[in-house]
Amino acid sequence: MAVTNLRFNQVLPGLDRQEMSARYRATVEMAAFADKNGFDMISLEEHHGADNAWSPSPLSTAGAIFGATERIGVIVCALLAPLYDPIRLAEDIAVLDNISGGRLSLVAGLGYRPEEYAALGKDWKRRGKIQDEVLETLLKAWTGEPFEYRGTTVRVTPKPFTDPHPMVMVGGTAKASVRRAVRLRLPFYAAAPIPELEQYYYELAAEEGFEGGFAILPPVKTRMIFCTEDPDKAWAEYGEYFLHEATTYAGWQTPDIASVVESSATTVAALREEGIYCCLTPDECVEIGQNGGLTDALILHPLVGGLPIDAGWASLQLFNDKVMPRNVPAG
Repeated sequence: MAVTNLRFNQVLPGLDRQEMSARYRATVEMAAFADKNGFDMISLEEHHGADNAWSPSPLSTAGAIFGATERIGVIVCALLAPLYDPIRLAEDIAVLDNISGGRLSLVAGLGYRPEEYAALGKDWKRRGKIQDEVLETLLKAWTGEPFEYRGTTVRVTPKPFTDPHPMVMVGGTAKASVRRAVRLRLPFYAAAPIPELEQYYYELAAEEGFEGGFAILPPVKTRMIFCTEDPDKAWAEYGEYFLHEATTYAGWQTPDIASVVESSATTVAALREEGIYCCLTPDECVEIGQNGGLTDALILHPLVGGLPIDAGWASLQLFNDKVMPRNVPAG
């Protein structure tokens, strides 16, 4: 049985105010629908200063989702931790963890856009050291006990609901990120399926006597799914929305960045051929769910690239009606 995940990033070319507000409201409404109907996870993201408003505030969005749901988890993948004040971040996450009853998970990433650091007054060249300070501060803060921070004694309250703290994974695709995860006794979450990083994590954890940690690699084949009875028609009508998101993301990449959703497509036809963005029938979704491994997921992206909200709801409803009841192990 595949994990069912709804991805949201509120991308909207043109930045129309009415439409933007509607998309954020639709995100919360779709999350409530997913919660009610047994979906497993909501995935949120973070970027800053994007021309298409790629969401800069996943924690605020998570709070709205938690207020509208009772069961479903939210993962922020990734939270750009160096861009935050560490104490305020510790407080905000602790409050969200209490509001949600422990349903928040975070992948702490460095990011890969120097302009985001510049916009928020952070030193791009020191991003690794800043990441260390932020993560070390979070772990101290969430004990609820006083600790030394930048020359003064501080205390963060309330403590998180989750004991000892919310799920925080160190994200990345470099060995430095793996070393950071092991040193801080945290899990590691790779942005791309790089087996040597997983092996390095467990080898280093064994050397350091760190038991209970884990490394997560995404599936080699990661798909952003639009569920439809007519894939050809869906590609004809909505392919430009998929392509907008794919080319936006590709435009931010540098040769040293690896990602499971990195696309080189410049046309809708090429994007369809790649297979990252997919228009799939319910039967095709079921087949993927039944034949995939434990780490595979059925990822719906119902508002992808500025897709009309009504079309997103149609995809989500079809998936719920014809895939969810059949998303069980084969045999």
